[in-house]
Amino acid sequence: MAALPIDPRPLNADERAVLENILSADFVGASELRSQLDRTEVIAIWGADSVSVDLQVREPCQHAALPEVILPVDTQVHDPSGAYVGEILVWTERGATLAALEFAWVTDEMPTTLPSVEDGQLIWPA
Repeated sequence: MAALPIDPRPLNADERAVLENILSADFVGASELRSQLDRTEVIAIWGADSVSVDLQVREPCQHAALPEVILPVDTQVHDPSGAYVGEILVWTERGATLAALEFAWVTDEMPTTLPSVEDGQLIWPA
């Protein structure tokens, strides 16, 4: 599915909360990526009802030096009963800046909201 460009907008509260939760993990480059949040904009959505988005970080910013383009963080999402419903992937542009926030789901229906952060866990309503 091709991304649908939109007029750049700031991160909404749900996108920011999920990113802050993931970027609170201890990995090389986390500090630099956290420092980019205030300069990060959503520039595309992955479909009409998708919560997955493409991101762009306005310069100047601190660049990370990650060896991979996907963050090395376990971001499983569960529903309130504990069932696994997917994971959140955070993509970077060449390991340097935030590039996309993806909700990769395994349910029958595409999620229309991002998971909430509860006690450090990503919880998606059943």
